[in-house]
Amino acid sequence: MGGLRTLTAPFVVPGPAGVSIRARLRVSDTDTAVLREVGLFLGSLAAGDLAERCRQGLTHGTASWSQRKRELTRRSSSRWAGSITKATHDQWALARRGQVAHMTWLRGQIAQIEAKLARPLGAKADKQTGLPRGYATQQEWHTKCRRLRMLQNRLAPVEADWAAGRVRVVRGGKHLARTRHHLDQAGLTKQVWRERWEAARMFLAADGESGKPWGNESIRATDTGQLSLKLPRDAQLRHALTQLLHYTRRRGAAAIAIEDLDFADAKSREKHGRNKRFRRLLSRFPTARLRARLVAMAAEQGLRIVAIDPAYTSRWGAQHWQQPLTTPTRKTTRHDAAAVAIGRRALGHPIRRRTAPPPHDQRDRAGHRTAQAGPDTWRREGTRPRIPGPRTGSVPPGCGAKAGDQRAQHRSGHAAEHASWHQDALPLSL
Repeated sequence: MGGLRTLTAPFVVPGPAGVSIRARLRVSDTDTAVLREVGLFLGSLAAGDLAERCRQGLTHGTASWSQRKRELTRRSSSRWAGSITKATHDQWALARRGQVAHMTWLRGQIAQIEAKLARPLGAKADKQTGLPRGYATQQEWHTKCRRLRMLQNRLAPVEADWAAGRVRVVRGGKHLARTRHHLDQAGLTKQVWRERWEAARMFLAADGESGKPWGNESIRATDTGQLSLKLPRDAQLRHALTQLLHYTRRRGAAAIAIEDLDFADAKSREKHGRNKRFRRLLSRFPTARLRARLVAMAAEQGLRIVAIDPAYTSRWGAQHWQQPLTTPTRKTTRHDAAAVAIGRRALGHPIRRRTAPPPHDQRDRAGHRTAQAGPDTWRREGTRPRIPGPRTGSVPPGCGAKAGDQRAQHRSGHAAEHASWHQDALPLSL
């Protein structure tokens, strides 16, 4: 026979290790602007999620919750989506508990008034039977009758909302919303009230995660008083791409040209060695995410995406288009010129402004040389054909030093630029 089981000594269960932090931050003006934008953006997501949860009412379930969280994840991140949906559920549950408390209070008031109305005027309370006292005068009795009807009318819609699962929630507070109509009495200006209203409707909170030091991956507060905040970078991309697509539709364009950039090879240590800062900078470029998001959003708008080779777009754009596009009222930057080069390559036009030679009879008769090859010209960016026969008495035909070698440094079929020609100075001894 086995012995008895050894009993362990009782112990006191420790309290929760997590804490709730709510404090003011001392940040710079730039950080204040960033936090404000993030809070307003996440607040708008929280407002939309709360409205959707209120519309679902009692039909809410796991499937609808997952759908809401997926929609928020596309616009922010999975962690922010989890924080927003949890806050929405807590707010909806708080509103339901408020409905129960309100109904309980209304029913209690109605029961007390009905019990007193049933007693004769001036009757005293009976402690043995528990009967309440009656009202002293006829006027008081009549006033309580009116209040009874008012409470019953207030109870009916609350019970209907409870049965249907409807809640009435004001993000920012009902008291602050009503203050908008009484600014003079509250001693507030419209601007001050607007700032308080926006601050109350912001969302910038996250729940702690087990096993995560200093909070979670979204918000971390160290013991030294430093706070780190992980922003939704995908939401920023969607906002920028939405503005781009709307601008494209307004202009009547049918496609968007982008460079087919890939920093996979540039991130390797073999290429840049110990330059960790530069490799870390390249890793922060969300090129793959931007390209995938742009293609998906453009397809919904019926727009096409044309990917081009990024070879020499910045160099040739600045060389051939920055100065011609600059006007006294507008200065064309290097990026603007590169955008022109990208658009011309996407449309099938050459980037370089190839010119025709001047008339052989008079150099200045035709003015500035602006003729260039058309978009349908075959091999328009290739090397110019060699004219048979000697051009000078010292160079035989076909013996140019760099004849046919114009594509040595070109990756996309566009020939490299011709070097400018200049006349050497004559020796003084002649």
